[in-house]
Amino acid sequence: MLQDRRILLIISGGIAAYKSLELIRRLRERGAAVRCIMTAAAEHFVTPLSVASLSEDKVYTDLWSLTDESEMGHIRLSREADLVVVAPASADLIARMATGLADDLATTALLASDKPVLIAPTMNLMMWAHPATQANLATIEARGVKRIGPGSGELACGEVGSGRMAEPLEIVVAIERILAGAARLAEKRALVTSGPTREPIDPVRYISNHSSGKQGHAIAAALAALGADTVLVSGPTQEPSPAGVRVVPVETAAEMLAACEAVLPVDVAVMAAAVADWRVETATGHKLKKDIGAPPVLRLAENPDILASIAQRGNDRPALVIGFAAETENVVENARRKRLRKQCDWILANDVSPGTDTFGGDRNTVHLVDADGIEAWPVMTKREVADRLAERIAQHLGVSCPRGS
Repeated sequence: MLQDRRILLIISGGIAAYKSLELIRRLRERGAAVRCIMTAAAEHFVTPLSVASLSEDKVYTDLWSLTDESEMGHIRLSREADLVVVAPASADLIARMATGLADDLATTALLASDKPVLIAPTMNLMMWAHPATQANLATIEARGVKRIGPGSGELACGEVGSGRMAEPLEIVVAIERILAGAARLAEKRALVTSGPTREPIDPVRYISNHSSGKQGHAIAAALAALGADTVLVSGPTQEPSPAGVRVVPVETAAEMLAACEAVLPVDVAVMAAAVADWRVETATGHKLKKDIGAPPVLRLAENPDILASIAQRGNDRPALVIGFAAETENVVENARRKRLRKQCDWILANDVSPGTDTFGGDRNTVHLVDADGIEAWPVMTKREVADRLAERIAQHLGVSCPRGS
């Protein structure tokens, strides 16, 4: 699985850096070429000589090396690898990844990389649980960064809890899975819609909903991570654009439908956007004034049904059309009826009633509804939902997972 694959291992500061030595040995046993970058803090825990001896290659530490940088070292290091692994990934390095800093060789190589990235976090349990760390993780995961761990147990500081770096063999398995699946959908094209739409009332007001776009963006990232040529048609959202995905920004439902039709043909379409059902029939060109008397009457017109339009197309209908059903009651039954009415292949039903925090939150509970029945998924992060859905899509399209992954 790893024979002749090229791994760029970034070692950051932390007591768990000693595990990186075992990780290098395990990767080399499997035939991988391992090239290493060490941060200045990492050198307090393991020596470049030890790392170089095990990797059988030069160790890179200095962004300002005249020899290395004369050949654009940080660019070459990141581009020549099949996968970038950060192990251990400290809270500090994760924060710098999230903000896009490039103030040393490690962060510069990460920012210059166009390859998949896997991190193995390690830190004190309070640092791990801190909202800043969790926000930083959410940011980089939304960009497509994969994570393994941390595990729970006794930490170097003497406390017990989450924060232990994954064991080297666990990281090896994660590396194998990423490299095995990296091109599974390489010959496929995917369309994903995400976020809300905004239907203008006047130049300053609009009709919309609470969709954050987190789930749709995560799905686009997961499909791109499997190699699919992915286009994301997104309404207004604060979510960062997923790595390797072409994003088409839109505002209204009509614009979203036109953008989707322009992308066809595709192999799979995932309609995750929360499209406004109605629009104001005639939006005014000036701001409506709040005058004394009755409020203005807004005459509504029905918006185009994007899911049905894509699912009921002729020759250029995608092989797999997936919709979402955001419901507040009778979630599964409403989703079953919606699937039949729209004529799509699958529906992912989720409960968005008050108190669920599905809209805008980081977790989701879905039921996959298809012609064969209902599959209830456990509560997962939206990233986990996206990864699971991408795997199901690959299976449905007949792309098997390589042996050993």
